Amino acid sequence: MPNTIQPTQHVKSRRASSAQLSEIVRISEAVRDRRAAGEDILSFGTGEPDFPTPPHVIEAAHEAMLRGETKYPPTQGTKELRTAIARTAPANLDPENVIVSTGAKQVLANAFLATLNPDDEVIVPAPYWTSYADIIEFCEATLVPVSCDASAGFKLSAARLSDAITPKTKWLLLNSPGNPSGALYSLQELSEIADVLRANSHVWVLADEIYEHISYSIFASFLNFAPDLADRTLIVNGVSKAYAMTGWRLGWGIGPVDLIETMTGIQGQSTSGASSISQAAALAALNGPQELLATRLVSFRERRDFVVAALNDAELLECPTPGGAFYVFPSCKAAVGKTTPDGTTITDDAAFCDFLLDHAKVALVPGRAFGLPGHFRLSYAYAKSDLEEGCKRIAAAVGGLY
Repeated sequence: MPNTIQPTQHVKSRRASSAQLSEIVRISEAVRDRRAAGEDILSFGTGEPDFPTPPHVIEAAHEAMLRGETKYPPTQGTKELRTAIARTAPANLDPENVIVSTGAKQVLANAFLATLNPDDEVIVPAPYWTSYADIIEFCEATLVPVSCDASAGFKLSAARLSDAITPKTKWLLLNSPGNPSGALYSLQELSEIADVLRANSHVWVLADEIYEHISYSIFASFLNFAPDLADRTLIVNGVSKAYAMTGWRLGWGIGPVDLIETMTGIQGQSTSGASSISQAAALAALNGPQELLATRLVSFRERRDFVVAALNDAELLECPTPGGAFYVFPSCKAAVGKTTPDGTTITDDAAFCDFLLDHAKVALVPGRAFGLPGHFRLSYAYAKSDLEEGCKRIAAAVGGLY
């Protein structure tokens, strides 16, 4: 057996003490271990499309390698890719308004490391993607969650935003379509939120639009409704979801030049530039044929409709229909307090997900991980056959509660 080096003293910094693997990752790794031990577990915990990266994108990466584009790239991103990204913005922006990073998560980290000080506040509608809270805490700032339940469509209203703003508020983090709920803000809702921000000139907005192309009704970028707020808006996007390129680790931020320059300085001391090969691939994705986006959206919609209907047919579950992304966020509140066949009481959403993992062999993520207990997240970015079997197992297990 290999030896393990044991530390002689604790060396973890105060900041690092808040950094840990997310509950999503912990669940995924536990599932991997149980599968390796021979268990037949269906996992719907990760947000990763089951489609392949488009062939022309892979070919572009291959050609870039053959051309020798394997050296250090510019820290901010190649001019060609930043130009293509700038063209995707609602306004006619310059490549200097763009930073390319190793995934959209790094864009978020760069932005918050570049701007947050201790005691600064970031308003985040709950439910929210787990990494939002972790990155904000790592930056020693304060997360201000605003609970937005199913009755609100899992969306932040202008009135609730206004109530949450204080003199310490630095950012509003808005995710549309949203993870984990799939909430898609309407044109009117974005316009009303923009009005609140106009009245609070010290508040910046970070609009995470990574699911832009997985919208089942009209999608609008925040800058469509607030071009006058461009000097304090950062748009976050990437190729991971729409083009099925999660492993290529390529995301970007679009914002005012001074913010982008500061974020580039942060990035230069962590990862430097994003992979040159991934940048060539992303350029091909943006400049190549776009028909696959519509084709894949049809498939996602079919899966969504199936899962929503199947879960609503199950006992004790209520599943709203999401407006975008590839997640559902059903309520399991009616299952809390029920008893499992082996006599265990379901105490909360985490216990409910544990029950499904043990009794139905289905892995899901409890709502507490996203700041809104009483729910669970199911990703339907999986094969239809797996979704059918998974929903069947869930319904049978829930039907056995008493």
